[in-house]
This record gives sequence, C-alpha cells and structure tokens, in this order.
Amino acid sequence: MLQTLQQQGLRHVVLCPGSRSGPLALAAAGLQRAGLITLSTAIDERSAGFHALGRSSASGTATAVITTSGTAVANLLPAAVEADRSSQPLLLISADRPLRLKNKGANQTVNQEAFLTPVCRWCGSGPLDGLNAGMEQELQALAHKAWRHLHQQPGPVHLNVPFEEPLLPDLNQQNAFWSQWNRSEPEAITQSAEPWRPTSNNAPPALDPDQPGVIVAGPWRGLSSTLAPYQAALIDWQQRSGWPVLADPLAAIPNGLGGVIRYWDLLLPNGLSQLPANAQVLRLGSMPASRRLEAWLASQQGPQLLITEGDPRPLDPLDVAQQWSGGLAQWWQQLSPQLSRSPTEASAGAQQTRSLLNAWKNADADVGKRLSALLPIQGAANEPALMLALAQLLPAALPVMLAASSPVRDWQAFAAGDTGSRRCFSFRGASGIDGTLSLAMGLAAELGPTVLITGDLALLHDSNGWLLASAHQLPLFVLLIDNAGGGIFEQLPIETTPSDGFDQLFAMPQRVDPLALAAAHSIPVRQLACLDDLPTALEWGLDRSGPALLRVCTDRRNDAQLRRNLREALQQDSSLS
Repeated sequence: MLQTLQQQGLRHVVLCPGSRSGPLALAAAGLQRAGLITLSTAIDERSAGFHALGRSSASGTATAVITTSGTAVANLLPAAVEADRSSQPLLLISADRPLRLKNKGANQTVNQEAFLTPVCRWCGSGPLDGLNAGMEQELQALAHKAWRHLHQQPGPVHLNVPFEEPLLPDLNQQNAFWSQWNRSEPEAITQSAEPWRPTSNNAPPALDPDQPGVIVAGPWRGLSSTLAPYQAALIDWQQRSGWPVLADPLAAIPNGLGGVIRYWDLLLPNGLSQLPANAQVLRLGSMPASRRLEAWLASQQGPQLLITEGDPRPLDPLDVAQQWSGGLAQWWQQLSPQLSRSPTEASAGAQQTRSLLNAWKNADADVGKRLSALLPIQGAANEPALMLALAQLLPAALPVMLAASSPVRDWQAFAAGDTGSRRCFSFRGASGIDGTLSLAMGLAAELGPTVLITGDLALLHDSNGWLLASAHQLPLFVLLIDNAGGGIFEQLPIETTPSDGFDQLFAMPQRVDPLALAAAHSIPVRQLACLDDLPTALEWGLDRSGPALLRVCTDRRNDAQLRRNLREALQQDSSLS
C-alpha cells in the first residue's frame, strides 16, 4: 500500500510512535532504506499533522502522517481542519483494531474511523478484518483512490487501516521479506497521477478590461505546481487592463507585477480616490484579513467576479460576487482570444483607468515615505517599526511565515513595501494559532532557510514543535514578538470590569521564559535590546545552518495605540492631499 502511494508521488512520511502502527512503521522504514521516501518522526500527533501540512503546502504534493489507534487520531483533527479550509493535500494514515474488537470495550479501541470525516475529502478503510486479509490489488486500489482524492480537489484524506495480531514479524522474517522484495512492484498496474489543475464545467464569466476596475488578490490557496500559470495569467490581465492591484501578503503575486498598491490597508477607507460608478472588481481567492477592505468591497456597486483555484465552495462572505472555480489561468486562457491585444488608449474607459491608477500610486508612495519618517529603525522596539524594518532588512526571496494573529495583519499594513519580493505563508484557512511552529518547520524542511514571525502565545501553544527542530536541525529562524500575551486583543474594542481583568480574560500572559524553553531543546537563542541592533541580530540568526530564536519584547498596549495613531495620521494626510 505504501509503495503504491510512493509511486503515485508520496515523498515524505511523518511517523508517530505506536504498537498497532508497527507494521506501517516497518514498511515505511524499508522504503526509506531503499531511497524511495524520506522519513521523520514526531511524538506529538498534533505537531506531526501540522508539520506534514507545512511540507505539503511547500511541495504541492501530499505528505503522509502515520499514527497508532485511539486518541492519537483525534489529535490530527486541527491539522485536518486547516488542510480542508486552505485546500492543501494531507494524507492521514491511522492504524486500528480489527472489526472483531470494535464496540466491545477492547483497549485503545474507539470509533476513530469517524473522527476526521467532516473535514476530509475522502475517508477510506483497509479490510476490516485486518490488512493481511486484503488482496494485493485491493490494497493498491485503495492507495490509488486515496491519492486521487488528495489532489483532484486538494485537501485531507484519512486512511484507517485495521491490523490483526500478530503485528510484528521477527528479524528473520523481516530479513527474508526484504531480501526477496522487488522494489519495482507494483509498477505493472500503477496509474500515473495526472498533474492537478483547477477546473470548472461552467463557462467563465467575462469582465471588460477596457473599462475601469480593480484586482483584489486574496491568499493563494492553489497547489505550488499551479502557481506559475496563475502568476503568468495575473501579469497578462493586469497588463491588458491596467487595473490597480490590492494584494494580500499571502497572494503569492509575482515580483514586478504592475499596478500594485502596496499600502492599501492603511489607505482605506478614505485614502484612495473613489472608483468610477459600476467599476468592476476581479477578486482572486478568499478574502484578505481586513475589515476595511470588506467594508470597501461591500460598498462597490459594480460587478464583482471571484475566481478560486478549483475550490467550488462559496468563498464570498459579502455575498456580492459571482464565483467561478476554474482558476485564473484557465479563465484568462478562455477569455483572452476574445479580446484585442491592447486596450484602446483613447477610450474613455482607458483614460479613467490610467487616472485612477496614477492617483492611487501617488497616494501609495506618499504613505511609504511617511511611514519611513514616522517609524525609524532605532530605539525601543515597537511592532509597526519592526515589520517595516524586517521588510527592508530580510534578504530578498527568503520565505517568511506569519503567525495567524497580529503578525500577518502588521505585515500587511507596515511591511507592504515588500509585497511580491518573497513568498509569504500564513495558514489562515481556519486562522488558528495552533501548529504555528510545526507548520513553519515543515516549510523549512521543503524550502530551506525560512523565517517565522510569531507572537508569544502562538509559539508557546505549539512548543512541541521545538522537538522537530532539535531532532532534524531544520533551517528555521524564529523571530518571536513577545508582548506578554495576546496582543491582538488590545486592538479590539474590549472593556472589562474590573479593568485589570483584561489580562486574565483575554490577553492571558504566561509565566514562561521562551528563551529558556527553546534552550532546553538545544536551540540557540538571543534577545534584541533595541531596533538599532536588528541588522546584527538578523545576521546572527540567518547565518546559522539550523534553528535559532530571536526574542523581541514589545508593549502591546502602547503598540495598539501607536497603530491607531498611525492610521489616523495617514488618513488625515491622504485626505489633505
């Protein structure tokens, strides 16, 4: 079964400990020795699930997690939820007791086959009496079906595999098997997996590039293998239409894309000149994490088209857009032959578009200059200045993962000058903070040197991810913004009685030294004294071949007020100009 998965494209397995899963462990180890897969281990199934999801997202093909029976399977649910909502393939293989032990009070025997059903693209089972009862072709067919469901509409798949005792062969039996094993089997019946492409049976809705409009690029949720055609189509449409682009940092837009308005989150709602009546909106993927953008889009009167990369589920919380799931590349491929090669420059629509783009780009440039003046890279650290500085100081093209709380929002607002120069990740399908470190470890395992920007609660919530780092020496540089609790709550209109109850009820600061915790896992650590030292500290972290942690302490209350002050000042400047 595992060999058939490998021949479909499985490259990596994350193995969790267990007895019932012992046969799967021995099989995976044999494939590793043969050089057919790579294998890593994790003692925490929740961390393993997120680590595998990070690998899958970076590679574009499913990574597998193997667990034993019982609550081990339940711990896979958070990663499965995120894989479902972010449309990434994730193969979850659990060992189980045979049917004769089900619903009879047998030890470590639960209804685990149903645990992940609500969020999986497909749930399959091996023979209920035990995998040994299955014919070879039956097991191969099971693997083929699982791989097809993983990638035809990307998402999680659960394979629940019962095993009958005896579970483990002795060494003589193992040696005898591997000595006669033919690594080419079962190639004779292997069906090569076709590369996945988003599709739709419906005709693509049209927009008119010769009339004014705007492109809103939300978080990219396709497979990495389809990113290049998406980016090429985006370039082509923008060049043909001349429309401005409002891009989420997770949108994976190509470097050099024209029309990009970088500081749109700070300019909205009043800093961008009003769109012409009935201006069109091309929305790509899910909604960016911006209430200002949501309100702005809801106020537009023109047609809105939402294109997803193969996800047929409704993705418009505003309920104002027509949705098409065939992907941007296919949309442009079908639409472009109907259009003239270049816009009619003298047309009223083209003139409106040029005027709009020029006004927005001028406002954008003004905000960039003002931010540089208002947020110098010196003195005590604050979170807006830190994000602005990181966008300038981190090497170009170095991947960045942003924790799904304040970091991704601050990067969107204050590091926007960086848009398009690197791939940014943040797992906002379900927008949880669980699995943050393990996800980043998975990205680093596939992409090489990677930076994680996270808050203290998100890091602590997934501190078992440090076990992956210390065991495998993955090249992840963790920049910890430690503001003593959930800083995101300081930005919400929350009042408590008594007033000092805010920390207990919402911020929840923890009495844990993150440097000592990381050091206990043999992770090199460093504390930033002030922003003046940031270039040296970044050089220290990025020069290391393995994991490292840089802690930056900030004041969440002061920074919440600073964000409000900055937005007010920039809005006032924009209205005056």
